[in-house]
Amino acid sequence: MSENNILPVILAGGKSRRFGGDKSVARLGGKILIDHTIDKLKQNYSEILVVTNSNAQVTKKNVFFVKDVISGQLGPLVGILSAMEWVISNNKNYQWIISFPCDTPFFEFENIKVIIESQKNSNKKLFFLKSGQKRHNIFGLWSIQLKDQLRKDIEHGSRKVEDWANKIGAEIKEINNESEKSFLNINTKLDLEEAQKKIK
Repeated sequence: MSENNILPVILAGGKSRRFGGDKSVARLGGKILIDHTIDKLKQNYSEILVVTNSNAQVTKKNVFFVKDVISGQLGPLVGILSAMEWVISNNKNYQWIISFPCDTPFFEFENIKVIIESQKNSNKKLFFLKSGQKRHNIFGLWSIQLKDQLRKDIEHGSRKVEDWANKIGAEIKEINNESEKSFLNINTKLDLEEAQKKIK
């Protein structure tokens, strides 16, 4: 597998209830939150897909937007399915998608390479990162071949990424995460204030 076969997907379709508004466009260090992830991914990929149910969309070359293919904001699994179906319907050649949250701006791409490299020596179709005792279920590498099974299971009520991944049989790659802020997740305004301190 080469990285040309991978489409990076940013999941930004959540309701942001705890934040009190669309956190993907909240400002952090002089730019909106989602741009931190987009700008980092543009260093490694020629195209990026954002799954969002918001009308607030940035305009950047080769950054595409799609809404959930199943309405109701049913969670990240629907976002993954939406990305897979976008690949198929647009006749893209990607065999994998690699997913990122829109609200974890300090992730290190070196960590992401761990799951990309792992796929080369594995027959698994799903990979996630783990640091310490925490599994990072949104930072995942997903084979497009999972699409039909994923849609079927969502239609039968599957909602939690970890439960579905355990059923499918995911490979979990543990990393030694030396940076405490790498997986800082911005869910609330207080989290955003903490991120502002770290970005300085």
